[in-house]
Amino acid sequence: MARPKAFDEAAALDAAIQCFWSRGYEATSVRDLADAMAISGPSLYNAFGDKRLLYKKALEHYVQRGFCDRVRRFEATLAPRAAIAAFFDEIIELSLADEQRKGCFVVNAALEVAPHDPEFQAALRSVLCDMEAFFLRCIRAGQRDGTIDPAAPAEDLARMLLGVLMGLRVLARSRPEPELLRGLVRPALAMLGPAGPNR
Repeated sequence: MARPKAFDEAAALDAAIQCFWSRGYEATSVRDLADAMAISGPSLYNAFGDKRLLYKKALEHYVQRGFCDRVRRFEATLAPRAAIAAFFDEIIELSLADEQRKGCFVVNAALEVAPHDPEFQAALRSVLCDMEAFFLRCIRAGQRDGTIDPAAPAEDLARMLLGVLMGLRVLARSRPEPELLRGLVRPALAMLGPAGPNR
């Protein structure tokens, strides 16, 4: 019978995310990670593999706990256009609450790690495609219910919103100003067309 793990894996991954997030991938050592996760070096290797594999698992955990959870909540409870607006509202609030200005773990990985690692390029491309797909589902549904302009190509609008999201996350690191960030999103939402009664 396998021995039970002597630590909470989710909590350990949360700690690893914070460590990678504050230092960056290259500057983070296995000792840094073990200390942050409150486990021994051998336990880290046994549970997660090497630093690269741990980073991959941390990224997957971050996406599940952040983006995927957000999409499930908003698509289940809000009308399509309102889901898009709520998505951006929550991202802005998270960005403004980030006193360390760490930015988005996905964007940071895309800038630091993905350019030099084909496997991470593919993983991050999948995440970005999922983000685009969320916007596309909402836009198509909004075009059907009349809350989003049906004349504009849904694919173009989804890609535009993805670009706004990425720009928002980068901008928030250097200028986390409420009106600046909201002013970036407002015209993007306006491009969806006049909001109908179901917004």
